[in-house]
Amino acid sequence: MSQAVGNTALAYARVWHDVDASNRVLGKLAQRIAIVLMGKHKPIYDPGVDCGDYVTVTNAKKVVVTGRKADQKMYIHHTMWPGGLKEIPYKTMMDRKPDEIIRKAVSGMLPKNKLRDKRLSRLRIFYDEKNPFEGNVLKRWEDGQTPGPLPPPRLGFYKHQITRTR
Repeated sequence: MSQAVGNTALAYARVWHDVDASNRVLGKLAQRIAIVLMGKHKPIYDPGVDCGDYVTVTNAKKVVVTGRKADQKMYIHHTMWPGGLKEIPYKTMMDRKPDEIIRKAVSGMLPKNKLRDKRLSRLRIFYDEKNPFEGNVLKRWEDGQTPGPLPPPRLGFYKHQITRTR
């Protein structure tokens, strides 16, 4: 008889996913990447356990934003010196560090807890088609859909759902 209780190491095995970011909307792409980094696409998901997968993003320079965000969005950070507030426009950031745009978007979609940095360390972003982790990749997202089923919505989530009463 086995003494293992709960999920074993095989259940927590990490898979590598490859995402092509060309002509994808930044927000929706970041949301789907965050789901995979957290492990919400797996049936063993637990908020307190880091069971997410690796994600590699290629063609980071070709990601798009909707509306007038390309003209209006600013990335703000502080150098911690007096008067050291820095504002970088989206277009400048896209020319200099397109990987940082996706990383900041995904970081904003992850829960703000102790697992956040560990989850972000499994995100690898590349400017163009080259991917040095090509041999590790098991799943590709051609259509932008997350792999596997997401958990079903709560009962009563939709107004037209009928609940059984006895």
